[in-house]
Amino acid sequence: MDALYTAAATANGREGRAVSSDGQIDLPLAMPPALGGNGRGTNPEQLFAAGYAACFASAMAAVGRETKVDTKDASVTAEVSIGKDGDGFGLAVIMRVELPDSLAGEAGQKLVEATHAYCPYSKATRGNIDVQLVIE
Repeated sequence: MDALYTAAATANGREGRAVSSDGQIDLPLAMPPALGGNGRGTNPEQLFAAGYAACFASAMAAVGRETKVDTKDASVTAEVSIGKDGDGFGLAVIMRVELPDSLAGEAGQKLVEATHAYCPYSKATRGNIDVQLVIE
């Protein structure tokens, strides 16, 4: 891969801070209450969900432009779950894609599947994380 951009961030654990190299992100981190924390900060799953949703929505816009499909009224919500997986922990993702009525049925299904094939986050997770696509 020929990198066009590299992001860098530093964190010191789930009960600390996450800071990007350019200072645009400077967030307190905390375990969510469901995992025994106080929830007074964001967590890696929320950050991953935000990044994946944004990337998937942008990828859908790119696929839409290539295929002459209007995606301006579409939105994407990524639900990232963490749970026990063998001796450690694993992640799972549900991508909820809300499409306008004009993309109902097969047209929307094809768009979402093409987006999943195109999106860099989807490529990175393929074979590593269970990703379920839900069209709403």
